[in-house]
Amino acid sequence: MRLRFHTYDVFTDTPFAGNPLAIVEGADGLNTAQMQTMAREFNLSETIFVMAPQDAAHTAKVRIFFPTAEIPFAGHPTIGCALHLAQGRDCEITLEEEAGLVPVTIQNNEAEFTAPVTPFARPIAPDVSLTCAALDLGTLDLAGDAPIAVHEGGPAFLYVPVAGLSALERARPMEPHWTQLMTACGVDSAYIYAPHKDGYRARMFSPTAGIPEDPATGSASAILASQLMTSGILQNGETVIALAQGVEMGRPSQIRMTATVADGALQSVRIAGRAVPISQGEITVP
Repeated sequence: MRLRFHTYDVFTDTPFAGNPLAIVEGADGLNTAQMQTMAREFNLSETIFVMAPQDAAHTAKVRIFFPTAEIPFAGHPTIGCALHLAQGRDCEITLEEEAGLVPVTIQNNEAEFTAPVTPFARPIAPDVSLTCAALDLGTLDLAGDAPIAVHEGGPAFLYVPVAGLSALERARPMEPHWTQLMTACGVDSAYIYAPHKDGYRARMFSPTAGIPEDPATGSASAILASQLMTSGILQNGETVIALAQGVEMGRPSQIRMTATVADGALQSVRIAGRAVPISQGEITVP
């Protein structure tokens, strides 16, 4: 048995930039082990499997996998899959993801989703010295006006603000400190960011999840809103922030994050981006 697949580069409109994604269609008969094996075969940061929706009012049910594990929600598979299903139409799409329903608006070949979980801070105070050692940085490389913290919104990430692009470019996971830091924080990924133009430039490391570095991370970009909220960056109303990622990898990505705050509390987060089709074919079912 073989199933159709498509690959897209997401959070870009330029082929061979952005974050590659595999989309497997007609996955209703697959079990978890088969999906995991196929995701490992594609060996991309994420593979999304498309099935018939449980509720006919929705567009599709999907499951998302790293090469090493299933995850409840991810941004670039949501954007890429929604644009693939839209086939160039302006429309509303609702994906049934493990983290919940994800509504996606497609307009002018751009997709924008609302995060299924409003992100929040975890009560964890990461050790500064260990964080620096894990990223091969010095304490002077850190931004002094924002905390190092863990935030969650489905998945969870360690957020590390750095002082500038030089520190961002030099950051790299270093063992055994990296594993010690991830274990202490209860996560497997770190999002490093620095001020850049009208927003931020970022990198995301997740080597223990099989992703040494991710060129575009929609879920981490959405959860960044919680980090910016606790850092005093977001004010009441709607704030639009441009995020660049993947530059150091040679796969530049562009992500737009819109955070809505009311009465001093984060109410919702939207993530927008584009995608370009790259390949299609068939894959054997394990």
